[in-house]
Parts: sequence; C-alpha cells; structure tokens
Amino acid sequence: MRTTMDFPDDMFRRLKALAAMRGMSLKQVLHKAVQDELAAAEDQPLVREKIHFPLIRSKTPGVLKLKNADIDDLLT
Repeated sequence: MRTTMDFPDDMFRRLKALAAMRGMSLKQVLHKAVQDELAAAEDQPLVREKIHFPLIRSKTPGVLKLKNADIDDLLT
C-alpha cells in the first residue's frame, strides 16, 4: 500500500541524513520506525479509563426532558 506523508522540512532533512548515516533508504528508515512503534504498542496493555457520567434525576420517573442549556447548568 502506498501513502503520502507530509514532514516539516527540518524533520525531512534529519530523516534523510539518518538514512544516509545508516546506509539505508528513507523508505527503510520509515518502515523500521513504524515497525518498532507497532511492536512497542503490542507490548503495552490497552488501558481503558472508566468514564463516570453524572446521575441526573427526573421529577417525572421515566421522562427526562432537558434542553442543552439545562444539561450545561446541571454539569457546571
């Protein structure tokens, strides 16, 4: 698969220099960087933070009619 990436000029020059110092092509350097990042991500457990929503009670059970402004007032 092909993709297009935009790098700031300075970063691109540094990547090209790194590739030259290592005797690699730019494509090889980027491929290795992505491979390393994916491998590191696989080693990290997926942490999902629990989200706690506020409890908003209704004056009429089973019915909750709120406008966006009402919700904003309750949350602040």
